[in-house]
Amino acid sequence: MGDLKLYFSDFFGIDEDIIESYGAINISLINDLPLFIDPFLLFNSEKEEYQKIHKEIIAYLLFLQEQAEKYPQPPSGMIASWYLFPEVKQTWIGFSLDGNSGRGLGMKFALTLHKGLQTIFKDFGKETITKSSHLEKLCLISPLVGRDKISDFTTNFAKKYLLEYTTTFASEYLNPCQCKKFNVPKVEFNYATMTWMSKEYYLPYFDGDYILLTPRDLLTRDDTFINRTDMINNLQNIAPSIEDATIRFELNNYFINVLPKKKKEMSKTEKDKAASILIREHPEIIDYYIKYKEEKEEEATSISKQVVQEVKQLFNTQLQELTRILLEKTDFYKTKPNSYDEAYNRVLFLKSVIEDMDGYRLFYLNGKPIKRESDLQIMYRLVWFASEMDVNREVNNGRGPVDFKISKGSKDTTLVEFKLASNSKLKNNLAKQVDIYKKASNTDRAIKVILYFNDNEYKKISTILNELGLQGCKDIVLIDAIDNKVSASNVKI
Repeated sequence: MGDLKLYFSDFFGIDEDIIESYGAINISLINDLPLFIDPFLLFNSEKEEYQKIHKEIIAYLLFLQEQAEKYPQPPSGMIASWYLFPEVKQTWIGFSLDGNSGRGLGMKFALTLHKGLQTIFKDFGKETITKSSHLEKLCLISPLVGRDKISDFTTNFAKKYLLEYTTTFASEYLNPCQCKKFNVPKVEFNYATMTWMSKEYYLPYFDGDYILLTPRDLLTRDDTFINRTDMINNLQNIAPSIEDATIRFELNNYFINVLPKKKKEMSKTEKDKAASILIREHPEIIDYYIKYKEEKEEEATSISKQVVQEVKQLFNTQLQELTRILLEKTDFYKTKPNSYDEAYNRVLFLKSVIEDMDGYRLFYLNGKPIKRESDLQIMYRLVWFASEMDVNREVNNGRGPVDFKISKGSKDTTLVEFKLASNSKLKNNLAKQVDIYKKASNTDRAIKVILYFNDNEYKKISTILNELGLQGCKDIVLIDAIDNKVSASNVKI
């Protein structure tokens, strides 16, 4: 890789096999990898240190529950001190598609948790149906609390362990010039003083901040093992295990009589809403669902191993290979005179590698094409790492997000969007969004890149471009990632 650096191993000059054998993932220090800590993996682990973290989460929630009874209307200082937590961005894992800065646990989460502790969480810690209490119960109650919030909360309680885990690694494998001592806030809660305490740690140092390594066996990707969507989808499987005859009857009646009658006119959103009403009327269903998941606990570990390996394969192994090809066989990493030329030429180099140098293979995982546009966007962000340009996701330009804003000063800006041809909203996006983004970002240059994996997707794109009068538009670049390369798609735009 020469001087081109992407991962912890690159920046710290250490063999990635050492990181692997230590049990950690080789994080990118350019952008978050799409992984997060699942609290169920703490609960389900055979490792005492992981189980201890889970117990500490439950103990803290019980403390908050006790305080919620005393303060039904919490003072702002109480919320700030006990409920608000930043994202632990130093792990370089999570949901950020630009860098490693997320939003953390804000006021909405804090108030939802406080209200939940007074209502549906009132019996938290006293469950009789499940083996244990579970933080994920909060996301089962409120659609406002998703995997990112559950993960941020969990990571804040795993932080002490991660600090110690990384300190041990740094002391054993890194040079003193690569590390510094940091005073880290909110490491451990003191129940005697009811305050969070700071502590000093010896940690790897990068770009003005410390870095935390995370063990692979704590991580998952798509959602927590216990989650709201899974609960609603599994209501029918939960029903037989419900001991309360009344609840079991109403749940079975819901499937036998309510849903079939409305099946044709009910959307998925309406069905979810109907299920949510049923759960709200009988919150015990939540505990039966958690019990159902506890009985399938081995699946959590299996899923974790699979998705972490997939992320490693795509964002470490295959992305490094893509970067190597771009470096050795193209001028991808040579700086161009302005943002448009640099953005456009990099897209064309990427297109050439994918279509002409078998690079398409790097966009397949386990023999299947990538399905997430976010994966494509992260890969593009990572291969931009050796640029003098400012590369950012446009989080809020007044009209919604665009994938990337490439700039060289405030007056030299180009927008780049990456899409999969399988995107059901592609036509609407092509018709409206680019012009909106141009206007909102004060730039008249925008590039749309569309990746397709079969002839049907290519025909779909061609039809859309013809209908919109965009056929032959230079700034719409199609990339052929079909795995046989002998197809009608040889006529490219």
